[in-house]
Amino acid sequence: MTQSKLCRFVAISLLAGLGLPAAALAAPTIEQMAGQMIVVGFQGKSMAETAALREEIAKGEVGGVMYLKTNVTDLKTVRAMNASFLAANPELPPFITLDQEGGRVERLTREVGFPETPSAAEVAEKMDELGAAELYRKLAKAIAAEGFNVNFGPVADVNVNPNNPIIARYGRAYSDDPFKVFQYDAAFINAHSEQGVLTALKHYPGHGSSTGDSHEGFVDISKTWDESELAPYKLLLKYGAPVDMVMVGHLYVGDRGDGAQVPSSLSHYWITQVLREKIGFDGVVITDDMEMGAVREHYEFEDRIVRAVKAGVDILLFSNTARPRTSIADDIRAVLVKHAQADPAFAARIEESYGRIVRLKQKLKR
Repeated sequence: MTQSKLCRFVAISLLAGLGLPAAALAAPTIEQMAGQMIVVGFQGKSMAETAALREEIAKGEVGGVMYLKTNVTDLKTVRAMNASFLAANPELPPFITLDQEGGRVERLTREVGFPETPSAAEVAEKMDELGAAELYRKLAKAIAAEGFNVNFGPVADVNVNPNNPIIARYGRAYSDDPFKVFQYDAAFINAHSEQGVLTALKHYPGHGSSTGDSHEGFVDISKTWDESELAPYKLLLKYGAPVDMVMVGHLYVGDRGDGAQVPSSLSHYWITQVLREKIGFDGVVITDDMEMGAVREHYEFEDRIVRAVKAGVDILLFSNTARPRTSIADDIRAVLVKHAQADPAFAARIEESYGRIVRLKQKLKR
């Protein structure tokens, strides 16, 4: 049995072990497995405008969707769109995602009637962990009521640099103390888990010491980053918090054998050797937006995708804002399939990621 066939057998066995119906146990094609690795943003803000996206979800060609403020006109429409996304593929439900950290980073706001949440810095200043847990329980319940099942948070960044232009500036970090960050991260994660909402720790391996913003361009933290910035990840895994996903930032932390100035999101060292093997995380790894300047300006579309998958990424997140198009998921999937057909090791990586994604999605059906 070849490595690719072995991985396919393992993927099917995993599906059977999860109790999926016979129809879902047909050997998934490489196209379907690749599709589950894709989470994309979209331009629609109505049921009519998202019909094609629903069809992609139904076929298993897209694993999830990402909301931005531009997709939200009113909560009633959001609920209808989300219900239709879920109904499109109930056996393998899509990840319906948004950034709802609190403070300046919120997709649902009071303008559309959604109760807003304080920033991480405000929460840590004014509340203990029990108070934070209650706050985040209400947030998660409200998110779930609108049909979302993934909140891209909490921020696990340690507030190393008080002049940080994207973390400290907006109060997105809980503290400059890694243990305190861990405590509030745990409150956020556990509260969401109670409400059936998945979470994603970010921005691994740590954005808190940076002097630049990865949204805008290349960010080098090799002279500012410290090992202590990994502490929240290690503590959360050690003490049993349900860490569903880890979001990897586009941060250069020095040459670690990946080649010249490869950011952590494309780095085999940071994802496989450190996060997987050293820290021990076997859950889903998702990239930060692959259209941020930090990677888009330095790597071509195909190169970004291939490097990320080889590094150990499970989900490729594309906001679809750099060059908005309805074909973006097709374009991503075509790259994945092309390289899988040419390279058995690449196909095995896709199958490995598919297994992790399916396992995580089973939590959405409980």
